[in-house]
Amino acid sequence: MSEKDQQETRAARAALYIDGFNLYHAIDRLGQPHLKWLSYWRLGQVILPQKTQKLVRVVYCTAFYPGSAGKRWRHEQVIAAQRAEGVEVALGHYVHERMMCRSCGDRWEKPTEKAGDINLAIHLMHDAFEDVFDHAYLLTADSDQAATAAMFARHFPEKRLTTVAPPGRDPSVHILRHASGGKIKLNAGHLERAVMGATVGKARRPDEYAPPEG
Repeated sequence: MSEKDQQETRAARAALYIDGFNLYHAIDRLGQPHLKWLSYWRLGQVILPQKTQKLVRVVYCTAFYPGSAGKRWRHEQVIAAQRAEGVEVALGHYVHERMMCRSCGDRWEKPTEKAGDINLAIHLMHDAFEDVFDHAYLLTADSDQAATAAMFARHFPEKRLTTVAPPGRDPSVHILRHASGGKIKLNAGHLERAVMGATVGKARRPDEYAPPEG
């Protein structure tokens, strides 16, 4: 067995689970649209310790926002690129909830994303039960996932969990209580290292996501 094969044999298996909207809105606030065109597989490789861990799985949880055809097309390109990079995409959906203003009585329908949180939780737990990984990285600042982290810690004390905060966000202290692998705070530098080229498989980078000159 070669030295490289021996290193890979010793490497812990790592998996990354991404709250798509939590990450997207954090990147949007950075005001650097080209950072939205990043490979989530490469991002996983950026944040994990390459000498001791090997990335074996990435799951990206998202949903198509109803309405704008332009937004839909950009999202389709992002999803197609992720799949070409080896990322599993777990799609949720939107429902329209009826809303009413208590002051004026106006009524409207508000699109609300569904299944994203559940998809994130069940994919992480399913893969843990199937022994897909040794170390999970949970990318979200949503404290709702503290329940997932607590259940994970209870049933899989031999495995590790690291909470990963999107750029500009602090890690959830509620998740961190159950994260034996500690925390990581993403920044623009992490994202820059994972930006994809103009085409990935059959996916094409939207003009809005083109990198700045230079």
